[in-house]
Amino acid sequence: MAYETVIWEQTGAVGRLTLNRPETLNAWTARFGAELKQVIEGEATDDSVRAVLLTGAGRGFSSGADLRAGFEPADDGMPDIRTELHEIYHPVIAGIRRLPKPVVAAVNGPAVGIGCSLALACDLILIAESAFMGLAFVNIGLMPDGGSTAFVPPAVGKARAFQMALLGERIPAAQAVAWGLVNWAHPDDALMDEANSLTERLAAGPTRSYASSKRALNQAIYGDLDSQLDLEAELQHALGRTKDFLEGAAAFVEKRDPAFSGA
Repeated sequence: MAYETVIWEQTGAVGRLTLNRPETLNAWTARFGAELKQVIEGEATDDSVRAVLLTGAGRGFSSGADLRAGFEPADDGMPDIRTELHEIYHPVIAGIRRLPKPVVAAVNGPAVGIGCSLALACDLILIAESAFMGLAFVNIGLMPDGGSTAFVPPAVGKARAFQMALLGERIPAAQAVAWGLVNWAHPDDALMDEANSLTERLAAGPTRSYASSKRALNQAIYGDLDSQLDLEAELQHALGRTKDFLEGAAAFVEKRDPAFSGA
C-alpha cells in the first residue's frame, strides 16, 4: 500500500518503516499518525516480517507534534488532545510494544517530544553521534506523553527522569548512551549499516523466543502501560486547554521565548 507520510518496505524477513515528512523533521500530524498506526497494526504484523527497523527520512528522526498543523478541536473549540492521543498516538506506541517481534530504532537525527517517545517505545535503539533526544513538552507548557512517563524512569532513574521532564533539555547521543536511554551511538555515516545489520541478525533469530522475552519484560518493566497512557491522555488534555500551552505553541511557531503565566 502507498502512503503519503511514511514508507514501508520489506526485504526478506526485515520490514523497514521510514517516517517521511523530512521537510518538518518528520513532525506528527493526524494523517502521519494514522498511517504509522496502519503500518504497525497491518504490514508489520505479517508473519513474514520477523524484525522491524524504524528510522526517519532526511535530517531528523521525529521532531514531535507539528504545532503548525495544530490539534483537531473539540466541541468547545479547544484542542482535543485526549482523542488524538487515544486514537492515533497511543495505539502506535502500544502497538510497537506489543508487536511479537523485535523493533529496532535508528535515530538518525533529533528525536524530540512524541518523536522521543516513539524511539523509546522500540526494543533496541541506535543513535547517530550528531543526533539528540529530549522530552521538550515542557517548553510549550505540556507534559511528557506517548508513554514516555513509563519508558524513561526505568531507563534513567528518578533524578534524570525528573530532569528530562521538567527542564526539557537536549540529551546528546553520548549522554543518551551513558544514561541508558539508547543502546549504541555510531558515526552518522555508519548508523544505517549498523542498524540494518542488527535488524537482519534479529530477523534470522528465534522469533518465538524474542516474542516471549518481550512479553515478559513488558510486564516486569512497564506493568500496566494502558493505564499510564490513559493518565497521560487525561493530564495532557487538561494542559492543552491552558493559557500556558496556547502561549507555548504560539511562541514556538513565532520562534520566540514563551512568557508563561502559570495559568
